[in-house]
Amino acid sequence: MGVMAGLRDRDRRLARRAIASGPRWVRQIAPAVEEAAEHTKLWWAAAGAMAAVGGWRGRTAAAVGVAAMATAEALVGCVAKRLYRRRRPPPEWVPPDDLRDRPDSSSFPSGHTAAAFGFAAAAAPVWPAAGAVCGVAALVVAAQRVHSGAHYPTDVAAGGVIGLAAAVLVRAAPYLLRRYVL
Repeated sequence: MGVMAGLRDRDRRLARRAIASGPRWVRQIAPAVEEAAEHTKLWWAAAGAMAAVGGWRGRTAAAVGVAAMATAEALVGCVAKRLYRRRRPPPEWVPPDDLRDRPDSSSFPSGHTAAAFGFAAAAAPVWPAAGAVCGVAALVVAAQRVHSGAHYPTDVAAGGVIGLAAAVLVRAAPYLLRRYVL
């Protein structure tokens, strides 16, 4: 078995195990996590709260978080999902309640995870405490995407990498603009 075939096989086995298992309380909170992450509502709410209570630091963290979130979403939706089409985990692996709202788009990479990691990673250097809270929420969103059967683990990992890259790009943008454009 080749390296890629072995990775694909392990990815499928891990996804199947994660979808089928887990404590009952995870299944109970998963719909709330999914709803909060849908259309980046969670991150817009976090940005609003940070801007409202954090003064200059909160507004700055919210602004870079939203910029990184938008950049990550654009990289996933306009680039990555168009370059690599992947089917989502098979419906027979997924509980019927989780199949209702499953998107038809490519499984690879996870846009929810990219947005979550982008927001948290961009906000953390500006306001570490808020960034840590957002980081925990981003991990919960990533785990929920696999647990609900919407993604394979590698989809979520790739989304996380894209989100982190978007955060680095957004944080570096002012320096790059000053150096190369202005």
